[in-house]
Amino acid sequence: MSPEEQAPVPDPGTGHPRPPFPDQEQDHPGSTEAMRPRPDHGEDSYRGHEVLVDRVAVVTGGDSGIGRAVCLAFAREGADIVFTYLPEEEQEAAETARLVQEAGRKALPVVCDIRDESQCAALIDRAVDEHGRIDVLVNNAAYQMAQPDGIEAITTEQFDRVMKTNLYGMFWLSRRALPHIPRGGSIINTTSVQGYQPSPHLLDYAMTKSAIISFTHGLAQMLAERGIRVNAVAPGPVWTPLIPATMPDTKDFGRQSPLGRAAQPAEMAPAYVFLASPGASYITGEIVNATGGTPLP
Repeated sequence: MSPEEQAPVPDPGTGHPRPPFPDQEQDHPGSTEAMRPRPDHGEDSYRGHEVLVDRVAVVTGGDSGIGRAVCLAFAREGADIVFTYLPEEEQEAAETARLVQEAGRKALPVVCDIRDESQCAALIDRAVDEHGRIDVLVNNAAYQMAQPDGIEAITTEQFDRVMKTNLYGMFWLSRRALPHIPRGGSIINTTSVQGYQPSPHLLDYAMTKSAIISFTHGLAQMLAERGIRVNAVAPGPVWTPLIPATMPDTKDFGRQSPLGRAAQPAEMAPAYVFLASPGASYITGEIVNATGGTPLP
């Protein structure tokens, strides 16, 4: 067996894989099943404690990666889930729906391209029609495409896609959902270590992640008097289909973190559960850094 084919070495503390990973490349948006090693979303490990019983959560990008892990964890905590996916992600979305239903909760997968304002509006309206309210909105869906050849390689088409997916969608969904979020509800955004420490090959993506931090801080102050909390999670490197689908070299992905490896999606979900739970009732305008040890402000 060649070094490229060898299985990653398990982390001695968690059992999660450490690089090097097998060389792999996928077309966007990527496939969970084709990844080696396969990401862990908490299928066999996450145990709920009933902290979100009968809550209603809307999660964008819930078909795979961090979004799937959040859907699974929220469902095992007692929440019903409405989540988005793109048409080419139907198989991935079906697996997320299965995991939610297996936890005994309702799953409503919705095809939605959040670059389109009308589709964002239709998503929120459908969630409200189905459940009557939205207790938690998780703005998680994102797009990136590495461009190691510099700013000249970032086309206007790519720039528009990154901005509209990562920022416009978050803005439209938050605005549309607000009349349906009761006091005690919350909005949770996904930013990134890139928002503080941008990698040159992810320039446009990093710009949006910085903007999400400002949006979170500002909206939290705006909504405090309405009793709606707004927070964000800033992941470091996480092993999701977006990585082999958008990065030129995945072999050493995550090695740069102080913990020496990428996170698994399952390791991100508890931060979202905490921010959505009553236990975080006095926390708003905060960024939970889940970076594997990379210090952030």
